[in-house]
Amino acid sequence: MKDLFDKIYADKGPLGKWADKAEGYFVFPKLEGPISNRMKFQGKDVITWSINDYLGLANHPEVRKVDAEAGAKYGSAYPMGARMMSGHTDMHEQLQNELAAFVQKEAAYLLNFGYQGMVSTIDALVAKDDIIVYDVDAHACIIDGVRLHAGKRFTYRHNDMESIEKNLMRATKLAEKTGGGILLISEGVFGMRGEQGKLKEIVALKEKFNFRLFVDDAHGFGTLGKTGAGAGEEQGVQDQIDVYFATFAKSMASTGAFIAADQEIIDYLKYNLRSQMFAKSLQMQLVEGALKRLDMLRTMPELKAKLWENVNALQSGLKSRGFDIGTTQSCVTPVYLKGSIPEAMALVKDLRENHGVFCSIVVYPVIPKGLILLRLIPTASHTLQDVEETLQAFSAIREKLETGVYKRLTAAMAAEMGE
Repeated sequence: MKDLFDKIYADKGPLGKWADKAEGYFVFPKLEGPISNRMKFQGKDVITWSINDYLGLANHPEVRKVDAEAGAKYGSAYPMGARMMSGHTDMHEQLQNELAAFVQKEAAYLLNFGYQGMVSTIDALVAKDDIIVYDVDAHACIIDGVRLHAGKRFTYRHNDMESIEKNLMRATKLAEKTGGGILLISEGVFGMRGEQGKLKEIVALKEKFNFRLFVDDAHGFGTLGKTGAGAGEEQGVQDQIDVYFATFAKSMASTGAFIAADQEIIDYLKYNLRSQMFAKSLQMQLVEGALKRLDMLRTMPELKAKLWENVNALQSGLKSRGFDIGTTQSCVTPVYLKGSIPEAMALVKDLRENHGVFCSIVVYPVIPKGLILLRLIPTASHTLQDVEETLQAFSAIREKLETGVYKRLTAAMAAEMGE
């Protein structure tokens, strides 16, 4: 019999094998200073494009004031206990009611964390006879939720309507045998590529197929739609989304999440979401802070306007310089380059050390081998000067990548290390 840890000693995983070279710099980096468009990394000032603070609320003085006052009033413990037993308050209900109205649903229910809440919601919505149909590029929290499902599930090619219809046909045939139903899961905005889910086209399929639609709109909430209600509002189909999910960790610059749907669906979920039934209630400091943030989303449209001014300047500037930013339809701004993982490391180090630009780097196995993805998250806190400096930096690193500077540099480093 093997020791359980044998596999850990033998294989650190596709990302873990780079830990000795990458940790502390390329992964698990330590940004310092107040959350803003410019922070410090290893003692140097950098333009920060990796913080999901879309509307710039993280260090907004009004938000900081409410957070501090709520902390002083309640501490970080109250209310203790799970909501079903002892952790329920009028303020939790107020936030739920205001969130439901904001995203144009009958009711909403608070979740302690987005990832945890998504996993638990999927688990509660389906039984073993039901079938799940979901996008192959779905976020890890959706994939983990689907893994809990004891029944059948089908993946469709990313945003591919032909594949969606084909898999709905398969699911329908199976559901007719099992007597179950169908849950289709899409994201409102896919966080890596920035593409919106094809919600309008998906809901049109309800005329042919009997299914319910569950949308994870973490990146769309607060950034898309006339009022900021998200991708469904942007595409004119918010009322056709059966269960709507969003997190506070993006536009709201906080911790927590919520689901919204018809009242009867929410009533069912709040009595069957195991992660909420058996977990401590969302603390009052976060609830009061979320109420303030939501009020600012409703009453300060200039925040979203400034965000999109920066988004448009960044994305149009990248495209005019010939960069491939894919087919993003949101604030998420991916930049695709060609190169190896060592080249990617050299490129990002140059970007941070010599150009003062900090953004997220994504390589294999998250994306195919030979590709480098630099993901930028514009916020309302950025300036047009930040955009211009970043565009100049990206032009400089691309030239080095294409002329083989990083390849020669990494080869020399490998030779010195005897690799």
